[in-house]
Amino acid sequence: MHSRFLSAAAIALGLLASAAYAQSAKDTLTIDLPNDAATLDPHLQWDTDSYSVYRNIFDNLITRDLSGSIVPQIATSWKYLDDKTLEFQIRDDVTFQDGSKLTADDVVYSINRIIDPALKSPQLSQFNQIDKAEATSPTVVKVMTKSPYPALLAQLVKLSIVPKAYVEKVGAQEFNQKPMGSGPYKLVQWQKGVQTELQANDHYWRTKPPFEHVFFRAVPDVSTRIADLKAGKADLVRDLPSDQAIALKSDQGAQVLSVPTERVGYIYINAQAGATKDVRVRQAIAYAIDRQTLIDALLQGFGSPVNILGAQPIFGYTDKVEGYPFDPDKARALIKEAGAEGAKIEFLTSPAYDRSMVEAIQQMLNDVGLNTEITALDQATFLKRRQGDAKDAGSVALGRWSCACQDADGIIFPLFRTGSSWAKYSNPQFDSLVDYARSTLDNGKRLADYQKAYEILRDDVPGIGLYQSDAVYGANSHLKWQPSPNEAMFVMDMSWQQ
Repeated sequence: MHSRFLSAAAIALGLLASAAYAQSAKDTLTIDLPNDAATLDPHLQWDTDSYSVYRNIFDNLITRDLSGSIVPQIATSWKYLDDKTLEFQIRDDVTFQDGSKLTADDVVYSINRIIDPALKSPQLSQFNQIDKAEATSPTVVKVMTKSPYPALLAQLVKLSIVPKAYVEKVGAQEFNQKPMGSGPYKLVQWQKGVQTELQANDHYWRTKPPFEHVFFRAVPDVSTRIADLKAGKADLVRDLPSDQAIALKSDQGAQVLSVPTERVGYIYINAQAGATKDVRVRQAIAYAIDRQTLIDALLQGFGSPVNILGAQPIFGYTDKVEGYPFDPDKARALIKEAGAEGAKIEFLTSPAYDRSMVEAIQQMLNDVGLNTEITALDQATFLKRRQGDAKDAGSVALGRWSCACQDADGIIFPLFRTGSSWAKYSNPQFDSLVDYARSTLDNGKRLADYQKAYEILRDDVPGIGLYQSDAVYGANSHLKWQPSPNEAMFVMDMSWQQ
């Protein structure tokens, strides 16, 4: 009887503890990110760490559900008036966090702001097919494109709505420091390089936010992020290496959450400066990479190989373009032919990328006769150099690209189209193909053009597709959340398990 009493008491205490966890002091959610946000202005950088934070401050025009379908958010419905005009109905019950009403004018301002070349948004190439937007009533917006643009809705999924009056009053610089939107959380404090504190917006139009406070902390070291999770200092950590994720599965207080994404792990190669300006050196780098070993040894089941910069979820993906086989002898011969033996290769990286992956690739390049040196930067500086002049953009860099649009237009266009801030490469034939593919509603023609474009990239090698990436998170065992393929860390979708 005594044993049964103790057992029942233990169960009761466990249930009480679980309930207490969900209802008491845990009105705070703490998230460890690999990097600080580079910006909180949603029309500037769109890197994952920035988006993870500001996605919770702003609402988007439209969004995707967990199945990947495009669904309403600020827009309630939409229809094409003609091949170049899309009309949106806008909610009339949404207010910004200062109490002012969100109207069609704010939507129009947000669209016209991000396509304004003067803003110099790194996202511009994903929206520059839009000619203009205009409001025809307080709840109706028309978006006109320069030509028929099949990826318009897929790109608008990412458009955050900003308050026109507030941005014009404070200016772009202060708006980045003190953003204000209509989303479920409002900014309390941004301690750059340390953490961003958000507080629930009690007047949010959808429903009450699940946590009163949310902290996004910049924790570059992955072992520290995992230690924080195990010690209860963090409730959710992003970007776990495969080996660490596997080890974490045995921890009773934590869980590993993962989902295949449209994100592609790839190597960028500078085709406009340094030793990699020679296509033979770029091809040698492609032959030097043992893709399968990288995937087997370092991803350990959290990714799958690709031959191109694209994955199966995206429109335009093709499996008909062959990748480069691992052939170090061929790589050495090409390097010798190019007179590039011992050539310096600067490998740019940041804490956002798996150091073991970077070092493994470095070794592979050195093994075929190159002199590869790693330059480790903070994420903001890394992005600035990658998007800057070719002479300062490094020779190679590891990347993990996602447009969250599930369309090749959001991948190979911004990465390689002449004039893009990301592109250190130019090919007029490639430009013509991707330009045409984004200006016709004929899906058959689009697919044919993207295959030709991928074949050009295969020959010119301004980048190498490595793998389709899984998003991998470590979470408190009490946290209820289903990660999405578009990697939207939307706190409204999270809660404590009862």
